[in-house]
Amino acid sequence: MINTEKEQERVLLLGVELPKMDHFLMSMEELARLTQTAGAKVIKEIVQKRERPDARSLIGSGKVEEIRNWIEAEEIDSVVVNNRLTPRQNTYLETQWGVKVIDRMQLILDIFALRAKSYEGKLQVHLAQLQYLLPRLVGQGIMLSRQGGGIGSRGPGESQLELNRRAVRNQITDIERQLKAVEKNRNRIRQKRLASPDLQIGLIGYTNAGKSTIMNILGESPQYEADELFATLDAATKKIHLDQQLQATLTDTVGFIQDLPTELVASFKSTLEESRHVDLLIHVIDASDPYHEQEEKTVLSLMQELDMDQIPRITLYNKLDRVNDFVPTLNPSSSISAHSPSAKEELKEIIVNKLKALWEPFEIRWPLSKQYRLHELEELALIGTLEYDQAGVYVSGWIAEKNKWRLEAFYE
Repeated sequence: MINTEKEQERVLLLGVELPKMDHFLMSMEELARLTQTAGAKVIKEIVQKRERPDARSLIGSGKVEEIRNWIEAEEIDSVVVNNRLTPRQNTYLETQWGVKVIDRMQLILDIFALRAKSYEGKLQVHLAQLQYLLPRLVGQGIMLSRQGGGIGSRGPGESQLELNRRAVRNQITDIERQLKAVEKNRNRIRQKRLASPDLQIGLIGYTNAGKSTIMNILGESPQYEADELFATLDAATKKIHLDQQLQATLTDTVGFIQDLPTELVASFKSTLEESRHVDLLIHVIDASDPYHEQEEKTVLSLMQELDMDQIPRITLYNKLDRVNDFVPTLNPSSSISAHSPSAKEELKEIIVNKLKALWEPFEIRWPLSKQYRLHELEELALIGTLEYDQAGVYVSGWIAEKNKWRLEAFYE
């Protein structure tokens, strides 16, 4: 019987620890998880401490020889390097070892290519891959066919390298043009949403923190979720109900990661824009991750880089069921276990309490003949007190500053 099951790629991980390199162990463990997420099998991990990287090979000649022996002994298919490789280093190591060599950045790009589902997401990943590839077209080491691109019109006397570079630049220009068209449409949709009185909430956090799980708890239609890195790449927005008739939109976006390739930050800017214009951010943190403190810093740093650090936010520690005696490092904060039966109500309560602290209090008195307008008000505001007497209806509560002007209609 023929075995049709695809054999996993056998991978050797290589990391070079340099001075002042914080959280190197975390980075290597994360590299192993990234490799597994990409569908490969980690066979061996090799680490070297150095004062500075070797300009030609990153590591010393002795370590190059040691790794060559491991590649032969363990039948290694690929080497994944935790450090970012220069084009020269990449070409040299592939020549020395005779196997494919990729760095952490290219591995993340490959995972993004695997996970992107939407038209825009695929375009963004392809653009990031091409931007990464362009400076690495130094010869025959990397074939243009890996990116699925064709050669453009040929000019007299051009070398193959020049043709390849021109073809990649043409693809980049074409993808950027397509993305601009997609972004215009996204902006139109976003402007309509911003003009809506609905509360806009965004989920943000490190990859695999549990954002999609929270999206599924609060939303009605399911969002893909899994215990793996970058389970969600494409931005998704859903309508949710928080309190009585109060509506909100909830947006889930790609998770952040340490050393996120700059090509991806730039390419996914329009996707991340979905969370830049929200009224409230929920920063989701995996409480069970031993490196959650470093992950928090990574997210906060990227938020600052994306001008999102001034948006009001809730710090939410998730996966509390996996830890004992958890002490949060960020305060104020809330903690939940997203898979507990009470998680939905707990989440709503956390959000509502935050809104009461952020929103403006109001009071309205109506004659009984206008009580039918209560339903309209409940869609805009949080209702605190609702009392009926012979004079009419007394309503008090909290409303977003952007919707205060809408209260005028209820005073008539």
